[in-house]
Amino acid sequence: MHSEFDPDDNFAHAFGEQAGLDDEAALEAVVWQLLLLINPGDEDGAQAQFAVWREAAEGTDEVEVAVEALRDATDWKSAFHVDDGDTRGLVESLDELAARFDLRIEWGVEDPTDDEFLGGTDIAELLDIAFDRLREHHYTLWARETADGQAGWMTLSRDDEAMRAVAEALALPIRPAGA
Repeated sequence: MHSEFDPDDNFAHAFGEQAGLDDEAALEAVVWQLLLLINPGDEDGAQAQFAVWREAAEGTDEVEVAVEALRDATDWKSAFHVDDGDTRGLVESLDELAARFDLRIEWGVEDPTDDEFLGGTDIAELLDIAFDRLREHHYTLWARETADGQAGWMTLSRDDEAMRAVAEALALPIRPAGA
């Protein structure tokens, strides 16, 4: 049985018949839970991103609009989005995300932004490396394909099930980056 303080169940009540919430309020509840998951220990950051999201989403109850507004609110703060083939952008954005938690991703080379290294790798391989290195520190790197590239974020590994539930509620086809 979940208590009202169970972080994996914070948003579940928003979707039951007893909730009495309209679609917009339910969507806001799920977005808020996502922001808490991708900003572990940083509620102020989550609140700031939520404010940006609310302004960008303009009161929508359409999931697609809400997800696009999330990109605007979280990119280079608690999430990444890179174009297909942009290995340099991926390394830089993942290093930035990891640094938020005082982590450093060991890419297997001295300079992961070296043109020779980047030219000999691809997005999938880099996501695999980052996933493995972050798991060593109990974080999960999540990824999803977009129309023009890859997007994703990091969460604490203990929140994997909650992340799956939130992603399902937002119809986001997200997966652990190492999968």
